[in-house]
Amino acid sequence: MNQDLQPAPRRPQRTVRARDVILQPGDYFVGNGTRVRTLLGSCVSITLWHPRHRVGAMSHFVLADRGAASGEVLDARYGDEALELMRAQLAALGVVVEDCEGKLFGGGDMFPEHSARMTGLPTVGRRNGEAALAMLEAHGVQVRSKHLYGNGHRNIIFDVNNGHVWVRQVKSAGPSR
Repeated sequence: MNQDLQPAPRRPQRTVRARDVILQPGDYFVGNGTRVRTLLGSCVSITLWHPRHRVGAMSHFVLADRGAASGEVLDARYGDEALELMRAQLAALGVVVEDCEGKLFGGGDMFPEHSARMTGLPTVGRRNGEAALAMLEAHGVQVRSKHLYGNGHRNIIFDVNNGHVWVRQVKSAGPSR
């Protein structure tokens, strides 16, 4: 990733409680002392947590990368750029990303009736999940757990105080008749 690129301006993050942060698609969080929540369909969240420093990061990316088109500003809507943004902010806090525990969530098939089974191509969710696994491996981050693919969406809660992540998957109802 080009070191001259600067992060895109971040939207203010909504809170549920005084200590909860809500991530929308294209958002990310780096810090401590809070819980981070998001709702995922085909998008993927990468969580990184450093047990000694008790600092964590979480992304909610929409696509694995921009492809051939790259911008001048890093954009957390893309998984590779979200990881670079989180790495930079973790480094500013004295955290080496390779020392973090990684966890992956999402990559669901939101429209199974129109999925890759009919087209023969991997779904957006599957491509996002596979890319996230490859990115963490390339950066030397151990993946401690993952909850990827399948049908439907997931509610995710990441407690940055202890590194725990709660997942609730809601399966797609399928086509109505």
